[in-house]
Amino acid sequence: MAGLIPVDEAIARIVAGVAPLPGERVALASSLGRTLAEPLAATRTQPPFPASAMDGYAVRAADTVAVPARLTVIGTSAAGHGFAGTVGPGEAVNLSTGAPLPEGADAVLIKENAERLDATNVIALEPCIAGRNIRAPGYDFRQGDEILPAGRRLSVREIAVAAAMNHPTVPVRRRPKVALIATGDELVLPGMIPGPDQIVASTGPALAAFVQLNGGEAYDLGIALDTKAAIGARIDEALVLPAEIIVTLGGASIGDHDLVQSTLADKGMALDFWKIAMRPGKPLMFGRLGETRVLGLPGNPVSSIVCSILFLKPLLAALTGEPVADPSEPALLGGDLPENDNRQDYLRATLTIEADGLPVAKALSRQDSSGLGVLSSSQCLIIRAPFAPPAKAGEPCRVVRLRDWQLM
Repeated sequence: MAGLIPVDEAIARIVAGVAPLPGERVALASSLGRTLAEPLAATRTQPPFPASAMDGYAVRAADTVAVPARLTVIGTSAAGHGFAGTVGPGEAVNLSTGAPLPEGADAVLIKENAERLDATNVIALEPCIAGRNIRAPGYDFRQGDEILPAGRRLSVREIAVAAAMNHPTVPVRRRPKVALIATGDELVLPGMIPGPDQIVASTGPALAAFVQLNGGEAYDLGIALDTKAAIGARIDEALVLPAEIIVTLGGASIGDHDLVQSTLADKGMALDFWKIAMRPGKPLMFGRLGETRVLGLPGNPVSSIVCSILFLKPLLAALTGEPVADPSEPALLGGDLPENDNRQDYLRATLTIEADGLPVAKALSRQDSSGLGVLSSSQCLIIRAPFAPPAKAGEPCRVVRLRDWQLM
């Protein structure tokens, strides 16, 4: 079809020239989902001292060569309360996991290999090896080590290591402001009673959650009626924010009531492209309104969600300084597929993990772009290239997992 551009070209044009937003410093406790603006280095060595990896006794390995070996317990080393003395020949110190290893000791006799006789005597039942069951200083990281690079999204794991490196605050990119504008006389908000010709708007709340989970700050500006005045007023609200991204939902096609594109043009938007060789999501629009990037998503909810994964996510990543990566991965087909036409297909599918091979993706029977129920039972999207020949079950394919809706 004339005028349709490939998916990869559309992504490249959407992220072209995008510079990461400025950085800001936030409390570590508030950093979940944020993207580091600078590398994060350790301010301390972890562990800062030789530490026991097991409950047991700090000993000299030489004293346990001939077993059973009787040792005199001269004290205790606990986490946070180390033993101040030195372990000499024939001596041991009771210690717990994480406790500092006392001076003079070079091994840990674990409790399972010891017999406690009384308050001051213990028997080593197995020989100890020097260095075993001991975490050396810097075993995890050393002061000055860059553990977290710039551009890393902070999940639970990264927050844990940042805390261990003793960072109460972290430098992150500012969240992109994303204005969401749904259009259509047929839409009502969730909780309202639809009229006889109306439906409940589902895409706005879903995309607001998507934006939040992918590093942005969502501003749901509600539903604009199918008039240029109503749509223009919402666009003005978005520009006042000011939004880095305006996402319109519906109304970007060529029907009598599709007024989004013309209203944006009246506001000065420079249209980059409109219509992509893909299914679902062909009538996607992209342009620039000054410094603000505009994504016009299709009205059908599945189309909007698929387009958000493919196009909105990389734009958010570019603005927050994350790498823009190919979201697809290899899999095997779980069923036969017919030949494809001139558009790249994204088929909703289930995904099962085989014990000895690649994931297996099986396309669901219903693929209509309005079917949210089908999407909710999908684990991935099977990618079918334009003009792909018929494919058989077991043949390789590429899939996009729908974990993009999760933060971790």
